[in-house]
Amino acid sequence: MKYSVLDQSPMKSGVSPDESIRESLDLAQHCERLGYHRYWLSEHHNSEALAGPAPEIMIAAIAAATRRIRVGAAGIMLPHYSAFKVAEVFRVLEAIAPGRIDLGVGRAPGSDGMTAAALNPQAGGAENFPAQVRDLWAWTHGTALPEGHPFRALRAEPRGPSAPEMWILGSSNYGAQLAAHFGLPYCFAYFFADGQGAEEAIHLYKTNFRPSAVLDKPHCAIVVWALAAETSEEAEYWFRSRAAIQAVRGRGRFLALPTPEEAETWDLTESELRRLEEIKAHALIGSAAGAAGKINALGAALGVDEMVITTGTSSHSPRVKSYELLAREFGLGG
Repeated sequence: MKYSVLDQSPMKSGVSPDESIRESLDLAQHCERLGYHRYWLSEHHNSEALAGPAPEIMIAAIAAATRRIRVGAAGIMLPHYSAFKVAEVFRVLEAIAPGRIDLGVGRAPGSDGMTAAALNPQAGGAENFPAQVRDLWAWTHGTALPEGHPFRALRAEPRGPSAPEMWILGSSNYGAQLAAHFGLPYCFAYFFADGQGAEEAIHLYKTNFRPSAVLDKPHCAIVVWALAAETSEEAEYWFRSRAAIQAVRGRGRFLALPTPEEAETWDLTESELRRLEEIKAHALIGSAAGAAGKINALGAALGVDEMVITTGTSSHSPRVKSYELLAREFGLGG
């Protein structure tokens, strides 16, 4: 089992959003020292909760400040963009850090409809996603596009001996089947909706997988939200912020993380209080041994190859400490 990190650059109550970006840079270097395998950055737009709209810029900064850890996007929301431009960007990133760049792509907007329209008023929509994936693969890896393709003569520069490792991301059967069709690694966003649909999607991916030039057998990861602390009581304290945010998600707003004390003052409806208890019951939190045990048990139950951990707290230090404690329990040896 490999262990990696997804950083969403969470915004926090009372903290300037730009500080979230600097904390991401700090955490990436820290996680490299701890021995994590990958460090992925997310893409979200026009958000009150997450400060990272441009993972490709963060990848460049982190790749330049690290030496071993793989760095990548989870993901690039491909329907917003030209596949050719994305290929060029990631070819440059591959030149900066050869053999260390991951290119995870998804078809979700990472935003609301108005923001998606502002990002690219001429976007073709998610229905073009499979063709975009095909084109992106060809341009990043220097292989030929199909005969008759209008842009078959184009080459994404700078070319070199290595290429970004391409992943398909998703939280439904669609992404799983697409990853299987192209023979690419697949990552399921388990932390969406408490992992609903994960087992079926992973089964579909493994069952329908077709070997490719980069993979001869399926390779699957899931992203989980997890938090470890010195004691389970401390973990539960810092988890109040995350639990409150999740409980009010039905209101249609994505909010900055409140402090645990602020979270306790939120006026929740009866249904939100029930949701809060469900969230706490399924949370991958606890002492170092407790949280790590839950993470490993879930990974074994789903039969995945990698566990990608995302964490957000209203203070930076508990988030850093959580990754430290988990690395020790996982035996990463950083």
